[in-house]
Amino acid sequence: MLIVAEHYAGSDTGRQRRANEDSLLARSPLFVVADGMGGAQAGEVASRIAVEAFQGGLPDGGEPELELADLAQQANARIHELSHSNSEQAGMGTTLTAVYVGELDIAIAHVGDSRAYCLRDGELLKLTDDHSLVDELIRQGRLTPEEAVEHPQRSVITRALGPEGVVEVDTRSFRGRAGDIYLICSDGLTTMLSEQEIAVLLSAHASLRESGEALIAAANAAGGRDNITVVLLRVAEAGSDGLSHGDEHVTMTGMPAVTTAPEPAAEPAEPLRPRDPAPTQPAGRGKRMRRAGVTAVTLVVIGLVVAGAYVALESVYFIGTNSRGLVTMFRGVPYTLPGNINLYTAEYVSGVSASTLTAERRRTLLDHTLRSEGDAASLVRSLELGQLE
Repeated sequence: MLIVAEHYAGSDTGRQRRANEDSLLARSPLFVVADGMGGAQAGEVASRIAVEAFQGGLPDGGEPELELADLAQQANARIHELSHSNSEQAGMGTTLTAVYVGELDIAIAHVGDSRAYCLRDGELLKLTDDHSLVDELIRQGRLTPEEAVEHPQRSVITRALGPEGVVEVDTRSFRGRAGDIYLICSDGLTTMLSEQEIAVLLSAHASLRESGEALIAAANAAGGRDNITVVLLRVAEAGSDGLSHGDEHVTMTGMPAVTTAPEPAAEPAEPLRPRDPAPTQPAGRGKRMRRAGVTAVTLVVIGLVVAGAYVALESVYFIGTNSRGLVTMFRGVPYTLPGNINLYTAEYVSGVSASTLTAERRRTLLDHTLRSEGDAASLVRSLELGQLE
């Protein structure tokens, strides 16, 4: 019989957010992570509702997968109803990943792009599939995993609790083994760290608290572009010695939602890089003077290019999504220079989640076409009013 011998739960706002929209529950044998989305405080409300649906635990003698899915549907109905009765919370939603430790199996329910992993014998096994645009493209063979890392729409999720009255919940059971470590996390961790980096940090520490704190610190060090939530649990056979039992507790860290998007998700495949002139070996004063002249001309050309680029950046706009998947109007061009220097800034964040749009609408609206300010603003305004044909 499996038991939870140790667990850790922690959440961090990150370095580029002003509030935390993640919520979590860590009450053995049930563990949940929810990552909210929506303007104002809507994301925090949605993730909190999702977690609250699981606070009563699962009934004895039932089928864990079915019970988890039922609780997820109950949370979805509550979020959906509230989003339609309160204009300030319209369009809100949340991801959900729930893990239940049974006598032999680990049951999982999942919606969105938060994830569950198992570290077994040093190997990190992914137990959930992201419900996101880029993962669908990967599964269709239209995108490679390497291309997905830099895809401009990698934050767009295709399934969440709240946008629809009924949601499809993925469930599965995974045969547990003593010594397994399970990780449940929001995408604030997995967009900052590779799976290899996560596996190394999980294996490098004696306690789950040390591992969890190291994961959060590493995600922040890599940029901390989103809220970071980490739940860890280690399972053992009942009656085994040498393992400390973690305290059972509930931790919910949802905070008021951010109202602006500090980090848009649009990034180019190939950043623009100015080329330096090839170095030459000095050979007397004449050559030094000629080299100085070439350098001066080069600096002038670069200055003109920079000045022209600045004027262009101030006068063009495009429509994409921010890191929470909300349709956003950006000023500039969708490129990033070396050193993580973005050539765009978020001008306006709508209350519309890209996950609520049809696939055809996403393709035509979020294609990063350069537009005038009036054209871009008109499209976003029409989208919010439901007037787009």
